[in-house]
Amino acid sequence: MTETMDKSQTPVVVRIENLVKSFGDLEVLKGVDLEVHRGEVVVVLGPSGSGKSTMLRCINLLEKPTAGRIFFEDQEITAPKTDVNKVREHIGMVFQSFNLFPHLSAKKNVMLAQVKVLKRSKEEAERVAIAQLERVGLGDRLDYLPSQLSGGQQQRVAIARALAMDPHVMLFDEATSALDPELVRGVLDVMREMARAGMTMIVVTHEMGFARDVADRVIFMDGGYIVEQGTPQEIFDHPQNERTKDFLGHIS
Repeated sequence: MTETMDKSQTPVVVRIENLVKSFGDLEVLKGVDLEVHRGEVVVVLGPSGSGKSTMLRCINLLEKPTAGRIFFEDQEITAPKTDVNKVREHIGMVFQSFNLFPHLSAKKNVMLAQVKVLKRSKEEAERVAIAQLERVGLGDRLDYLPSQLSGGQQQRVAIARALAMDPHVMLFDEATSALDPELVRGVLDVMREMARAGMTMIVVTHEMGFARDVADRVIFMDGGYIVEQGTPQEIFDHPQNERTKDFLGHIS
């Protein structure tokens, strides 16, 4: 990490208090507390079913929490009269699946939400789309349809689309898990560049090298709880919890 600033001194962007989420009788999140500061990169690790993705979906209000509160930039977004769409304008999310419109070019995929949601002119949306596609290394693929792009390139279009909305925080839910191994690096390189540029990021991933290199803080979740958290060095080299040790032992 070239950044030496103590990010714990920057303002809190996302604050989660005692977050509980149930699907019927299945309690997936069992009381999660978390603060993420501006410019911080938080990587979330854990086995399948530990609640990682559900936590991200609650932050973006794609899932309604069963109990607990979530604050985004000091506004309680779980309050009853919250304008969900307004909140989502500032929270970018990238999923495993790319969710691109197959009949639209890369550029038009990145333009669409800018025009529809942010009410930008087509000229401004096009300018931003080109800039963001160049940023993710696709300046020469502006007019390609998704079917003409590799999986990694499609995921980079999805990242450009999210960045074009000027988000204050980016959520990544296993953004590379659907990609062939040789395509993963290009997406991770884009995410590294975003981290260097100061983007606040919460990243659910199994890419341990990325977590070690880029994260300011690593969180390990299991069974609906945050079991352990710390710097990458603390979590990878000196884990304290037996469940964390067992998980890392199976993947390293």
